[in-house]
Amino acid sequence: MEAMNPVKTRVGLFGIGLDTYWPQFAGLRDRLVGYQNEIASGLSGLGAEVCDAGLVDTPDKSRAAGDFFREQKVEVIFLFISTYALSHTVLPVVQKAGVPVLVLNLQPVAAIDYKKFNALGDRGVMTGEWLAHCQACSVPEIASVFHRANINFYLITGYLKEARAWQVIADWVAAVRVKAGMRDSRVGIMGHYYCGMLDVYTDVTLMATTFGCHFELLEIDQLKVHHAQVDAPRLAAKRKAFSQEFAVSHECEEYELDRAARTSVALDALVAEHRLDALAYYYEGTAGNDSENLVTSVIPGNTLLTAHHVPVAGECEVKNVLAMKIMDLFGAGGSFSEFYAVDFDDDIVMWGHDGPAHAAIAEGPVGLVPLPVYHGKPGKGLSIQMGVKHGPVTLLSVVEGRGGSVSLLCAEGESVPGPTLNIGNTNSRYRFALGAREFVDRWSMAGPAHHTAIGLGHLASRIEKLATLLGVGFLRV
Repeated sequence: MEAMNPVKTRVGLFGIGLDTYWPQFAGLRDRLVGYQNEIASGLSGLGAEVCDAGLVDTPDKSRAAGDFFREQKVEVIFLFISTYALSHTVLPVVQKAGVPVLVLNLQPVAAIDYKKFNALGDRGVMTGEWLAHCQACSVPEIASVFHRANINFYLITGYLKEARAWQVIADWVAAVRVKAGMRDSRVGIMGHYYCGMLDVYTDVTLMATTFGCHFELLEIDQLKVHHAQVDAPRLAAKRKAFSQEFAVSHECEEYELDRAARTSVALDALVAEHRLDALAYYYEGTAGNDSENLVTSVIPGNTLLTAHHVPVAGECEVKNVLAMKIMDLFGAGGSFSEFYAVDFDDDIVMWGHDGPAHAAIAEGPVGLVPLPVYHGKPGKGLSIQMGVKHGPVTLLSVVEGRGGSVSLLCAEGESVPGPTLNIGNTNSRYRFALGAREFVDRWSMAGPAHHTAIGLGHLASRIEKLATLLGVGFLRV
């Protein structure tokens, strides 16, 4: 799918050491700073804007580093243990900065070359060499102080060029970026819930306090105003976009294509006017009125918005549009879906919906087809027929649970080829390691609403870290 080009995540980095060592062991400090520079370069390569406070080796420098991070408004701090250091050089930084702390316990190499080390002979030189590999020595001390100071922290242990360690770091950077992206998002709510879908109803205040996003409450009349202002050039441009991004069925009437294109232009204008990053909607109106004309023609336009990083959820599924936005910020897509059926012969679960969809993560062409009736909804119009790209996928739901709790529920699986239902809806087959029966039971018992967001790739590790940063629950099925 097309790149988002997100704003870089601003992170803090500081190393710790002990100033007493520098005059005792020539070259040690420069060597440790070199390791820290490697980490800074690696973080930058992951898309982070690194605010490096240097090597902190005294309490005074610690307080200055804390002030620096506050001034720079970093989202998170990476603390590199370069060698043994006193915990008193750490605590002031973290307390002043007031952001999550990721402790990097990274040795320069996977293992010391014992033969070469012991051949050095000079015990002073040997001690300096040992100190260059002594990162783990401070880990219990720092952890103890953080616990006693009631500071949350997360530990990453490995060595500098280890792919596994850097994958964990990359997951944290991605999670921090998504947390910031959610906090800065503006989410539109247009219309009302689908009447009677009690699982979909949500506490918007709870969602705002959990994710930090702003909710903009919109009227269908605001869309109607933009709809009336659509001119011929913009209508023609949107019809061209339909032909470029959809496989338009020959069964689609020109009238319906024009109707959907006009509404799509109006939706774009509404999104631009309110600077929306996501939208949840549902409306019915009375038979034959202007509002019904609008809401029965939104699926193609909402599908295009979703494909271009403004996810849209139908049936006013606020929780699920947040899940879709999370997946979008992770660069994974996030298509609006619900259980369809279980194929017990092939041990797969079918998921899909009547739209909108995520056209950027489709397997093959995205069909634009007519529906003579929207099941369970008024009117008729155009709909999307597609499947999610075959390969690894992640399902994500934002769950509002007992006692006002919020959690992230996810599952990793595979989108697999096979027969689907050509009913003018999105529809895909998914296989899970625990089997279809067990998946359906365990997913449902977790208490999500009946919609979910489906994205490409396996993202459970990143979603778990996001849940940690948000302070919400996490469950992986």
